[in-house]
Amino acid sequence: MTKLNISLEWFINPDHLPFIAGVQSGAFRKAGLDVNIIEPKEHYDGFESLKNGEIDIHTNEPLHLFEHYFDGIKSLGCFFETRGGVMIRKSSIDKLKANQKIKITTPASNDVTNKIGSEILLRYAKQEGFELSASNIEFIETDFYHLKNMQDDESFDGAWLCFYNFEGIEAEYIGFENLFIDQFISPYPNFSALEMMTTQTKLNEKGDAIKKFIEICENMVQELNSNKEDAKSLYYKYTKEEKSELMDLIIEDTLPRLSSNIISDDKKWLELNSFFEDLGLVTLSKEQYDSIWIKQ
Repeated sequence: MTKLNISLEWFINPDHLPFIAGVQSGAFRKAGLDVNIIEPKEHYDGFESLKNGEIDIHTNEPLHLFEHYFDGIKSLGCFFETRGGVMIRKSSIDKLKANQKIKITTPASNDVTNKIGSEILLRYAKQEGFELSASNIEFIETDFYHLKNMQDDESFDGAWLCFYNFEGIEAEYIGFENLFIDQFISPYPNFSALEMMTTQTKLNEKGDAIKKFIEICENMVQELNSNKEDAKSLYYKYTKEEKSELMDLIIEDTLPRLSSNIISDDKKWLELNSFFEDLGLVTLSKEQYDSIWIKQ
């Protein structure tokens, strides 16, 4: 039995259903894998753990794969991708277009995430033909409960770092009218996705086990999509979360966004890497960027 420690980017949720299904169905154990899923205290904890050899696989957005690059980090591939961006409440759209000050709730307010959120809005404004000043966009660090924060505090005009399969679905469910500014209405490359990462050292030590893990995840995605009710049961059983109509809808929207073809792809995020370079957020050399990807 080979032990594999998998560190997530945040708390367990339907995005991680391939891992949940592999554990709950016994598929990992049957293949000789003892998989341990770890929820981090902070969003970036997994990178340090990966660098120190404390875990075998980490999941996080592709932005952070570049932002937290270190020698030897390797992409295993993208296993989940959704629409993502900034949600503006309907009653604040005119404020945005009038270039008035707006307040945005976000789970992480820092130079990097704030700059990306601003750029999404600035590009949207330019495309729509109105003026918007970055200085009029204020990001307030709160938590991931975007809709609750906007409902509880009407001074929030919007929310940043939204995933459509969560916030978009929840907004539809509760009737929260909004403008969801994603890559389809603002010209920027999508990055609302989750990438599996490891290191060259771990590939040398546990390459066969990691390959089995990915294959099982791919199989789980196919099985989950073939029986959505089973997918929901596996999720609730693993998380011990109380079944709800809203979470059922989130799971249903999430399932087709999971990939059954997880490969290390140097082309997939090339435009995204250039986008971050243009913003001054990433300074990888070509050699460093190329070293991330596993040659197939």
